Amino acid sequence: MIQHPCTSRIIAPSLLAADWSRLPEECSRAIRAGADWLHCDVMDGHFVDNITFGPQFVECLSKTNDIFLDVHLMIERPDHYLPRFIQAGADGITVHVEAQHDVAETLRRIRAARCQVGLALRPDTDFSKVVPYLDRIDLLLVMTVVPGFGGQPLIPETLDTVRAAAAHREAHGLKYHIEVDGGINLATAGMATAAGANVLVAGSSLFGASDMGTALSAMRVA
Repeated sequence: MIQHPCTSRIIAPSLLAADWSRLPEECSRAIRAGADWLHCDVMDGHFVDNITFGPQFVECLSKTNDIFLDVHLMIERPDHYLPRFIQAGADGITVHVEAQHDVAETLRRIRAARCQVGLALRPDTDFSKVVPYLDRIDLLLVMTVVPGFGGQPLIPETLDTVRAAAAHREAHGLKYHIEVDGGINLATAGMATAAGANVLVAGSSLFGASDMGTALSAMRVA
């Protein structure tokens, strides 16, 4: 199911920061708090220096929760593993422009599977690298920290990329979401949305909050 871009703010709690020993309860807590999406960070230990989970984890989420699953593939060969994540029930699939694959072909295959098409770039990747693909995507994910681990502070310079993405979208009449991931909290949410982001991925600032509903509501209007 593709969710088309809109002007309203979308909050996507990142399960990387959840208590995995209580995963069903953590998902329910996020949904009750008002989450729009659940963000799933898939890491393979090659593209980034960490290992998280794979298609079976996503399948479990899909079968037990009725919420949009925003699956971010931080893996070296997204083209190879793509069918497994489609079969697992991912609603949106985001791949990296820096990974080892034919980017255009991978985006085409995600579109053919009727999933939301996402493209991501690291903080040190020049915006020009994603420009050739921006008319083919539903979402551009700007990593606002070095990908691999949660709990890092937002890198302020990454907001320049968000601004460039917003300017390009406006200049070319495109409608892709601009998503930010990394160091998003009550203090930085407003900075990110002012730069042009409308999808906020937040981990520890939401799952670590004593009242996630209050924290999420505050982030939505920050």
